[in-house]
Amino acid sequence: MPARTARPGFGLLAVLLSAVGIAPLLNYGLNATSDLVIRDLGITESQFGLLATVCFGCAALGNAVFGKFSDRQPDTRLILLIFGTTAVALGLAAIPAGYVLLLAASGLAGFAQSFPNGVTNRILAQRVPSAQRITWTGIKQSGVQVSQLVGSVGFPLLAAFIGWNGASLAGAVLAAVLAVIAVRVIRATPMLAAPAPQKAAAGASQPVAAAAPSTKFVIFALALFGFINGVGVQATNVYLALFAVRELDFSLVAGGLTAAVAGVIGVSARVGWGQMMSRGVSAPKLLLLLASLATAGGASFLMAQQLHSVALLWLAVCLHGASALGVSVVLMAGLLRVIPASRLGSASGIVSAGQFGGFTVGPLAMGLLVGSAGGFTAGWITVTGIYLCSTVLGAFLVLRARNRG
Repeated sequence: MPARTARPGFGLLAVLLSAVGIAPLLNYGLNATSDLVIRDLGITESQFGLLATVCFGCAALGNAVFGKFSDRQPDTRLILLIFGTTAVALGLAAIPAGYVLLLAASGLAGFAQSFPNGVTNRILAQRVPSAQRITWTGIKQSGVQVSQLVGSVGFPLLAAFIGWNGASLAGAVLAAVLAVIAVRVIRATPMLAAPAPQKAAAGASQPVAAAAPSTKFVIFALALFGFINGVGVQATNVYLALFAVRELDFSLVAGGLTAAVAGVIGVSARVGWGQMMSRGVSAPKLLLLLASLATAGGASFLMAQQLHSVALLWLAVCLHGASALGVSVVLMAGLLRVIPASRLGSASGIVSAGQFGGFTVGPLAMGLLVGSAGGFTAGWITVTGIYLCSTVLGAFLVLRARNRG
């Protein structure tokens, strides 16, 4: 098959960003309108947290089970699966039929998150020149924070006029439209010329036996870091707006704005961390830095509550967006450095499963803590402790890399 010479442009980058960001839209929209959803459905804080737990549990299961499946599927089929499943999930959430149906919609949205990292990493490896890949990885991984921004601002604003069910319907229409655009753009973007995989195959003829254990360690170390960080990320994301409304007397829209600001900063952070990695900065060093900043963010949330300080809340939001929300790009870029394109689906699935496993634990644990006598105080102490664990792991990875160097 003759390879065309057209270079990938903004359209493909926008599709990659959308593919990563569309599936979490329901989760972020519900988080931003959490106070309204809880009152409307008559549920507890822990029941609300169960929505995210089901979502991310299905995502973790899907990433673990469907990694090899995604390796065998064409890009367009996986893209349609992502956007189509998300549209159905948002459509179900638009039906005012109670909590159980919303749980089902959340689970379906979780399964839609089983494929984006693998297929978008493969598209990068097979259709984007190597000089652009790491930078593009930072941009496309920021799709999650773009989704956080859209959901955190759009859902509360739409909910003021058409309710949160109507906001979900608008999201379903958006996902369906984006599906058509994405397929057209991918079909119009050529694969790289044949020499690229040949070069990779030649490189693989170097000491494979010696490299294999190191590669396996990288995959599982990144998965473990993703799990620990994921617990803190979603414990914070799911309850951030509710914390602002309940503890610091924000309005519903202002509460959603806290998550939106974290999302905006997260977009910039992911792009920035991706650019740093493209300049050669090692993944372990960046992970240690991000974990340290996230720990400071967790402590700032705790102090904001204790002192009833809006200024400390915004500081915590900024630290959260710049650090914990930026981890994903470092994990995916780290994979791109060591994993061949033919195995990116399964390798990305393992690392993503680790992340989503953490995402699953975080909201449920935080919901139980917030609903207990300890309230948000217990929650923020736990979040800070979780980030301390990721800091210890980051330090270990840095020391290991230094000793091996």
